[in-house]
Amino acid sequence: MNAPIVQSSAGVTLVGGGPVTRAEFRMATARAPRILAADAGADRALAAGYIPEAVVGDFDSISDAARARLGPARLFPIPEQMTTDFDKALRSVEAPFTLALGFAGARIDHGLAVFASLARHATRRCLVIGPRDVVFHAPPRLRLDLRPGDRLSLFPMAPVTGRSEGLEWPIAGLAFAPDGMIGTSNRVTARQVRLEFDGPGMLVILPRARLDAAIRSLLPEGWQPPSASPSRSASRGG
Repeated sequence: MNAPIVQSSAGVTLVGGGPVTRAEFRMATARAPRILAADAGADRALAAGYIPEAVVGDFDSISDAARARLGPARLFPIPEQMTTDFDKALRSVEAPFTLALGFAGARIDHGLAVFASLARHATRRCLVIGPRDVVFHAPPRLRLDLRPGDRLSLFPMAPVTGRSEGLEWPIAGLAFAPDGMIGTSNRVTARQVRLEFDGPGMLVILPRARLDAAIRSLLPEGWQPPSASPSRSASRGG
């Protein structure tokens, strides 16, 4: 476990090397203005006009141009090869929540490794934003303000059981497991969904349009989504 590199009282946007649009950057940094890049995520951020305050990883894919532009003070190499750059970066953040861009929608093996890290670091509030979805690890108790008809999927990364309110197909009495029962495409039937789990390991998958509801469900009461975007506190390049 490495020491925190980015410490923030606000959210942190974590950028990977996969595809990220400028609209996704604006969406994330409006909610999580501090920017940390994982290896080649530095190139993604710079190309979109954002300057990460730190870059973490084994540095096998960051470009020489990005290294030179950012300078050694922003580069934090972690050379071990037992974990992915996403894992290295996630455990380098100390913040209320992290929004991860550029880690879904490209290679399947990379995506699976990201989901494994969400389960491994179950107490960290990290939301992975994909082209259509947002994915996060469920805490023991969860209350989500959604819309009837919304899709809500549950994917277990370990054996886990739980209970639900507000879903068309309740989960009580089901023994979830990666090689057994999974919860793909359940449907929301009430404006508030309550979930409880008897142990760690469950990933929640929602439509990306419900990002703010997902963030609120993981934070202490009082967090509100931004009223305007993008946040001007995000570092922008020239």
